[in-house]
Amino acid sequence: MPDYKAPLRDIRFVRDELLGYAEHYASIPEGEDATPDMVDAILEEGAKFCEQVLSPLNRVGDEEGCTLTENGVKTPTGFKEAYQQFVEGGWPSLASDAEFGGQGLPASLGIVLSELMGESNWSWGMYPGLSHGAMNTLEAHGTTEQKETYLTKLISGEWTGTMCLTEPHCGTDLGILKTKATPEEDGSYRISGTKIFISAGDHDMAENIVHIVLARLPGAPEGTKGISLFIVPKFRSDAIGESNGVTCGSLEHKMGIHGNATCVMNFDDATGYLIGEPNKGLNAMFTFMNSARLGTGVQGLAHAEIAYQGAVRYARDRLQMRSLTGPKNPDGPADPIIVHPDVRRMLLTVKAFAEGNRAMIYYVAKLADLTHSKDAEVAKQADLEMGFLTPIVKAFITETGFEAANLGMQCYGGHGFISEWGMEQNVRDSRISMLYEGTTGIQALDLLGRKVLMTQGATMKPFTKVVHKFCQAQADNEGLQEFIKPLAALNKEWGDVTMQIGMKAMQNKEEVGAASVDYLMYSGYVTLAYFWAQMAQTAKEALANGTTETGFYQAKIQTAQFYFQRILPRAQMHKACFESGADNLMAIKEEDFGDV
Repeated sequence: MPDYKAPLRDIRFVRDELLGYAEHYASIPEGEDATPDMVDAILEEGAKFCEQVLSPLNRVGDEEGCTLTENGVKTPTGFKEAYQQFVEGGWPSLASDAEFGGQGLPASLGIVLSELMGESNWSWGMYPGLSHGAMNTLEAHGTTEQKETYLTKLISGEWTGTMCLTEPHCGTDLGILKTKATPEEDGSYRISGTKIFISAGDHDMAENIVHIVLARLPGAPEGTKGISLFIVPKFRSDAIGESNGVTCGSLEHKMGIHGNATCVMNFDDATGYLIGEPNKGLNAMFTFMNSARLGTGVQGLAHAEIAYQGAVRYARDRLQMRSLTGPKNPDGPADPIIVHPDVRRMLLTVKAFAEGNRAMIYYVAKLADLTHSKDAEVAKQADLEMGFLTPIVKAFITETGFEAANLGMQCYGGHGFISEWGMEQNVRDSRISMLYEGTTGIQALDLLGRKVLMTQGATMKPFTKVVHKFCQAQADNEGLQEFIKPLAALNKEWGDVTMQIGMKAMQNKEEVGAASVDYLMYSGYVTLAYFWAQMAQTAKEALANGTTETGFYQAKIQTAQFYFQRILPRAQMHKACFESGADNLMAIKEEDFGDV
């Protein structure tokens, strides 16, 4: 695995120059202590922890994996000690509620730490990462007593959290889950059932694990309307060390993320406590799931960044063939492969996805801050825009992150397939990102069906309005027309094709499912075009103002040009696919798929 270097220069470019985070923090209550000096110190210390502590454990986790013992799951060598350093450094409490022991800093600042941890060691970062979803759920829906008992421990890092949804017979279709919750006289519930694919479900890094569990009450309505949400700790808070009927039945044998325990969890009359209202559990769980979707988008970014760092270093060192325009390394036996056009195609594709997707994630993280605004209208608009962008962040960024991971490996040639270089691990680890927290297909249905068509475009309009205003403001900027003209045209086309799909769906509902994934990818490429146009504008302004970092800013403009000329045309391919309709998918009879 290549040595990890935290991309602080680009993070600062996105946060400080592109998105104006300093002004943003000055305008929100949570940002009072997030001064530029404070933020800079957090970035530097977070980078140091990730580079020096987590990154060296990445390959260890992959090679050792987790083991299930009679005392529970044992994590790879060094994982537990790293977690203790993480807790002692106060990192779990960074962006949590000060009332319950947190530092009260903005959630968007926590996203930076999530990125750095994910890039240095995704498997390790999942252990504290799952806790954030549990914290958000309890903050939004827990009682004061539940917050004092569980939230305080999660915020301190003494305990970790999970989300327990999937069962052996149901994944996405949670309406058919079978886990039962039986009421007790003392107000608690007995939880019984089996959950699978539970990331960080059991481990030896913290003294307790708080499971957020979906279950069904006696007599509950069928389907998703009859699901309730429960807190089920591994050990009861008043009896740490005594079993609460929660055990890991087995560990999944997986393609990647070996350092994280993916568990089959058995709940045998475990004591649980209701969160929120009975039969309203899925609504409460969406708090957890939306947090996890943004976090999974960060995973796509992380794997693209690792692919880029490894591939650029290798391409500069690896000597193969001569440049077609003459030797670039005349004193050596061959030229470094970075001089060859096709290697540059791969490197620039990875760079465009890593840096562009970082801008998209940090933009959505800024919206997440604003959803807590005391100004109701600001909060409402931020929530609408974030709701629209979240499935794009989750699906598009993980799809392009996986592409980037594969291209990073491809740059190494045969060496990329060999474990010692770390690129094949990056590919394996990244593949899960398109599956959990809702597959790409599920995110696409959420985007097109639930977010866009069901609201008649109301959820879509806040972001397309942002793009429209940007294009209007730059309409007379001659130096940006290579970006503004195609972006403005696509932004208009986006609304037109959405309406066309809606009209077709009124005649045949299958049109939504048939169009959804191509529509999401089309939306992703258009969205990313907006951020690359913005980055080009920011870079041009820096150059005009006489920056000394001419190479950095010139590379931003050139990467934006590459994106618009070489990658953005993919949007039209996806448009052609969803415009072709549902018949080419649904006409074939089931039996004609063959006798297999």
